[in-house]
Amino acid sequence: MTRNPVEIVSQFVDEFVAGWPNRDTARLARFFAKDAVYHNIPLDPVQGRTAMLETISGFMDMGGAVAVEMVHLVCDGSIVMTERVDHFITAEVRIALPVAGIFEVHDGVITAWRDYFDMDQFTSQTKQ
Repeated sequence: MTRNPVEIVSQFVDEFVAGWPNRDTARLARFFAKDAVYHNIPLDPVQGRTAMLETISGFMDMGGAVAVEMVHLVCDGSIVMTERVDHFITAEVRIALPVAGIFEVHDGVITAWRDYFDMDQFTSQTKQ
């Protein structure tokens, strides 16, 4: 039975949160197409599952925990759009970052993931 795109993205978010404390990117690999593209705007895009997981691992180096507050999740065919607040929690800082995310899902895997956020809003919170 094929899962719908919203189920795939929701499960990915749950696995991302669960994997963060241990930098467990291996649990995320199954969600991405081999040639998927991840564009964490305003940063440069990365292409390919391996590069995506390396990038995510680098973010996980922050340590601590992450939580995702899903404000809206909408789907139009293979496109899933999220409005959310990503919370990064370490012993030193607590960051709340509003993010708009777009996921493209085809044949049961994420083929593209774009997150839009304000870099200044993120970096200003890292200086607590």
